[in-house]
Amino acid sequence: MEDQTELAPAVRSILSAARDRAAEGRSGAVSVDPRDLRAAFDRAAADGRVPLIAEIKPTSPTTDGTRDDDPVTLAKGMVAGGAAALSVLTEPAHFGGSIETLERVREAVDVPVLRKDFVVDESQLDAVESDVILLIARFVGDDLADLLAAARDRGFQVLVEVHDRDELERAIDAGATIVGVNNRDLAELVVDLETFESVAPHVPDDVTLIAESGIGSPADVRRMRAAGADALLVGSAIMDGDVAANTRALTRATTDERDTPDTTETST
Repeated sequence: MEDQTELAPAVRSILSAARDRAAEGRSGAVSVDPRDLRAAFDRAAADGRVPLIAEIKPTSPTTDGTRDDDPVTLAKGMVAGGAAALSVLTEPAHFGGSIETLERVREAVDVPVLRKDFVVDESQLDAVESDVILLIARFVGDDLADLLAAARDRGFQVLVEVHDRDELERAIDAGATIVGVNNRDLAELVVDLETFESVAPHVPDDVTLIAESGIGSPADVRRMRAAGADALLVGSAIMDGDVAANTRALTRATTDERDTPDTTETST
């Protein structure tokens, strides 16, 4: 397991809460018939859209305030704006998420839905059905391979999040086929898009690669795509304002040099 002394205090609190919730998993294992995330990315690309996972995130330790809009309305707006998939926070204490929100959103849309939470124990996999589940390499440590296998046994597609080359190597060795590179350093909560650019060249070609955090404008989208991102996961930059318009601005970002102004929020 991760040495918590190396994590920012807010992250230590999130991880501690996740371990407290580990006992809340359902008694029986879920069985998921998932919507295909890679196929959703392919459809977006064929339609001329940047493959994007838009995140429903009411609040977070790195943003101010809380957004209280109906999450189903937000989800439909994101899909209307061109999102290939959605991410739904289910962590309640620090992000205002819930299992119920994910269930409602997944029922209301026809795109893949990622459960964004901090899974540290197999029992947490059984809390709710989703199409994709997140495993953070830094949080689960040596348990990554076992948790990855357990998630797949239930039918989940698995996004393994890494931050550096060492974590990437562990993810690949564990069998990850969908990898997200988080531009946010969990030790200091600093965001740097160069993180993705430094890790991406070492990702095998057959791995689906997602850029996470710090993506706030079409220019950022173009930068991450040029660095090798197959898709992007964006939260705060979409939640800040009109979610349909914000999503559309990012999914329709082009690869030219023109920089369209957008929100300056850089957290995800």
